Amino acid sequence: MTNPLYDALLAPHEGSDRVFLHLADATTLSYAQFLAMADRTANALAALGVAPGDRVAVHVEKSPQALALYAACLKSGAVFLPLNTAYTPKELDYFVGDSGAALFVCDPGEAEAMAPIAKAAGSALKTLAGDGSGSLSDLVAEQPDSFTAVDRAEDDLAALLYTSGTTGRSKGAMLTQKNLLSNAEALVVTWRFTADDVLLHALPIFHSHGLFVATNVTLLAGGALIFLPRFEQESVLAQIPRATTMMGVPTFYTRLLDDARFTRELTEHMRLFVSGSAPLLADTHVAFEARTGHRILERYGMTETSMNTSNPYDGDRRAGTVGMPLPGVEVRVCDPEAREPLPTGEIGMLHVRGPNVFKGYWNMPEKTREELMEDGWFITGDLARIDADGYVTIVGRGKDLVISGGYNIYPKEIELFLDAQPGVLESAVIGAPHPDFGESVVALLVPEPGQEIDLAAITAAAREDLAGFKRPRHVEILEALPRNTMGKVQKAELRTRYAGVFQHKAG
Repeated sequence: MTNPLYDALLAPHEGSDRVFLHLADATTLSYAQFLAMADRTANALAALGVAPGDRVAVHVEKSPQALALYAACLKSGAVFLPLNTAYTPKELDYFVGDSGAALFVCDPGEAEAMAPIAKAAGSALKTLAGDGSGSLSDLVAEQPDSFTAVDRAEDDLAALLYTSGTTGRSKGAMLTQKNLLSNAEALVVTWRFTADDVLLHALPIFHSHGLFVATNVTLLAGGALIFLPRFEQESVLAQIPRATTMMGVPTFYTRLLDDARFTRELTEHMRLFVSGSAPLLADTHVAFEARTGHRILERYGMTETSMNTSNPYDGDRRAGTVGMPLPGVEVRVCDPEAREPLPTGEIGMLHVRGPNVFKGYWNMPEKTREELMEDGWFITGDLARIDADGYVTIVGRGKDLVISGGYNIYPKEIELFLDAQPGVLESAVIGAPHPDFGESVVALLVPEPGQEIDLAAITAAAREDLAGFKRPRHVEILEALPRNTMGKVQKAELRTRYAGVFQHKAG
């Protein structure tokens, strides 16, 4: 019997009294306690009729029980589908329906709104709150704490993660057992993780950064997590003395630097600070090193691939770059049209190949063929250059992707929403640099002839239909959008024009 992820991440810790989770209320969970919780949860999944290969859609707050649900899916062979807690019912309706989820787990407070979504998709509906209560927990409590791991192959799906699509339709990236395990193995080696590490975990677990990078790496190394519900300044500052490592998005580090209590003395015992999910400004690198003596290690990944590159543990961590390929991963820069490799130092489309690259897009064979080449190279959509030393620099993003606070936002999705609003003839959505979030959304609207646009009504509609991180933070009405002779909107011109719009808008 083999189950690659269970065998590597969970099985070695069966019966271990070592602490796995340090919780915000100062209690702890040992590996044995956590895995017993996962076994009871796996039995609950079986009681609900969830079979190997079935999708389990999860829209819940971060908690040990939610993490145990992920572990239960690994052990029982179910496919874990984490969903951003900011998603609205309209967005969730698509994800649950498209995935054909056998089970949909949501917060008790939203069960009434989610019931029609689950019914339409043919999904069983259970609840799980941030404090661990809910109908799923009630069922889990009735189950035995022993479950035999289900046989899975390397190529079997372990997770389904939705990423925004340029047409407004999200794509489900199919991640296999091998994809996730190979990436965790490469990161443990590259970042020198051991059983002695205690990782400060303030990231969400609906995102690959907090779930597959932070959690899988810790499980594989046999370390511990300081498992905080979210990034809260006071909690993070209080817990840093207990940690050896921290993973975060740039916003974490800029906010810590704004606090005079974040000092060299507070961090002197730390081994490693890692940043990802959004570009880290060079100024932040410099300020962080000056304040703490630590140089943040920046890396680069995608939903479809998990991590691809990393600055070195030993050696030059170069600000503005995302380092070199991880062990077993290949990268190249190609002409976007011809797809042929370009000379060193030239800017082109970044391609990635390796055991970390996903299997394809769920129910989208044509999109898979467009972006995943027959020889295994994945076309990332990111524009990059690779220098003579092998360091990769992301210089821009194809498809006008905006990354805000670590979350991917495709402007087309927002534009479709805006264009449908009363009085709007057309719209253009771009990202502008933001001191806290890396980038944030700017919306530019052109009114229909003789019509006025009600910005308050649009703001209210966005609050209803768009996740918070997708909502425009700056909206302007223009007479017309700039276009070239072929009629294409010149977004590069707009990005230049609005580059400073958030310069004094933090938070």
